[in-house]
Amino acid sequence: RLDEFAGVVSHDLRNPLNVATLSVQLAAQEYDSPHLDRAERAHSRMETLIEDLLTLARGGDKVESPEPVGLRGLAESAWANVATDKARLRVETGGDRTLLADQSRLSQLFENLYRNAVEHGGKGVTVTVGELSQARGIYIEDDGPGIPTEEQERIFKAGFSTAEDGTGFGLSIVKQVAEAHEWNIRTTTGHDGGARFEITGINFTE
Repeated sequence: RLDEFAGVVSHDLRNPLNVATLSVQLAAQEYDSPHLDRAERAHSRMETLIEDLLTLARGGDKVESPEPVGLRGLAESAWANVATDKARLRVETGGDRTLLADQSRLSQLFENLYRNAVEHGGKGVTVTVGELSQARGIYIEDDGPGIPTEEQERIFKAGFSTAEDGTGFGLSIVKQVAEAHEWNIRTTTGHDGGARFEITGINFTE
């Protein structure tokens, strides 16, 4: 199975990576060099890449038993799991709005969209979560520079990234989670010109 293979590979990669990371940290205690800083950032990127690959490998199964999940609570808890610096979150939905989903995987979807917004929208970006008015669904949008029209069809492909240090897997994970719930996801331009992701086909319970 793909997930078993990914688990073995990640284990074999993590062992030497942990050794290299520890060695750099010890060297940094003795020497002050920008080369060590670059090595540490490279190790961090490798760890992120391993995590994203594992998520992709293990996340393709259809969600069989969705449970009620509070939209506001999940949106806010996912935000707390992401390094957002000076970015702001605005949730425009009722506190009791509930949808059917796998909570853990839905949190992955939100976290990856948040990271994408902060990565491309800047440190002071505002991210808004709300409910669509014309369909059963939600949107997550930011007020950053947005996604060029010619790239909007490509951003969900694994490995595609316009960021220098991006892995290119975050939005692939987002699409995978949506499809596992049998939802549809598309990207468009937000009200302030930023990136807007719309997810439809969601079943709300309240």
